[in-house]
Amino acid sequence: MGYFEGNNLVSNKRRRVAIILVTFLMYYLMFFLLHPDAKFWKEYLKTPTGEIIIELSLALFYSLLISETSFFINEKLNRKISWTDNASRRLLVQCFLQLIAVLVISCIQFGLLLFFFYDKIKDEEISWRDPELWQWLTVSFLLGLMTSTLYAGQYLIANWKKTAMEAAEHKLKAAEHKQAAVEAELQALKLQIDPHFVFNNLSVLSELILTDQQLGYEYSENFSKVYRYLLMNAKKDIITLEEELKFLNAYIFLIQQRAGEGVQFDVQVDDECLHLYLPPMSLQLLIENALKHNKTIKADPLKVSIRGTLSDGLVVSNAVKPLEHAARSSGIGLSNVIERYRLLSDKVPQVRKDRHSFVVSLPLLEL
Repeated sequence: MGYFEGNNLVSNKRRRVAIILVTFLMYYLMFFLLHPDAKFWKEYLKTPTGEIIIELSLALFYSLLISETSFFINEKLNRKISWTDNASRRLLVQCFLQLIAVLVISCIQFGLLLFFFYDKIKDEEISWRDPELWQWLTVSFLLGLMTSTLYAGQYLIANWKKTAMEAAEHKLKAAEHKQAAVEAELQALKLQIDPHFVFNNLSVLSELILTDQQLGYEYSENFSKVYRYLLMNAKKDIITLEEELKFLNAYIFLIQQRAGEGVQFDVQVDDECLHLYLPPMSLQLLIENALKHNKTIKADPLKVSIRGTLSDGLVVSNAVKPLEHAARSSGIGLSNVIERYRLLSDKVPQVRKDRHSFVVSLPLLEL
């Protein structure tokens, strides 16, 4: 049990004890206000100490029964008929159950009074028409309603606080989600307007047109697919794996024409995974991260593997071949992917790194 959960339990117990004590005090106060001239009050100070202790103990026991019964009724009804779902029905059912409970408890209390004070009251005539008896039942019912009101109020206040906190958390999460989406969009825009990226692709395209017009045509087609994907999906929260892989094929085509045999891709994704979802450009960011921090040479090509299964999700791995003069990583790409996952679901990517490999496992999401 956590610290706050334990604290909440202790706090609830203290509230229940406080309500029992309030019920005990109100028990005597209501009797006095309803019948201040009753024989009971006139003879109270003359009553033997032993009888007073018994009478107070019975009253405390009575208050305990009423309070705890009210608590039990509230707890059960909170699960069956919530105040927020049907307030009028809840009120009627609770009052009815409280009335039944008070009558049963009153019978128990009456039996205990007869047991302990039989010699004192055996000569007194007890009638259902006795106003003091009805006052006692009225006070008992009012005490039951009072404790029910206290517990219901406690529940409604706690529920209101919970709703307010959830609304605040939802608002904060929406703001964080918006921020992450903006970062993703900026990352896409950066790729679109990056002069180095554009220059490299146009340089390759111009060379291909001069040497191999068919390959140049294919390159321009894939180049347009990449930009079209970025323009259409930069603002989306999630996209199907099938759409992401179509973009990836075009993106890999561009990379292979630029890097030649310095990088090798192995993509194997099960068909049953294609309908699942992930944040757009997740694969592009991971591949870009691999190319940025590793050597891509023909003699020892960088190997990038992408595996997709229902059980393991999408696993992207690459060999570690660090550059001699590598630029310091900002970590924006990978952290952006992780943050978007965190905001979309309770599943987050897992990152594993050692001397030989860098592996990122992306969960595949369902709507």
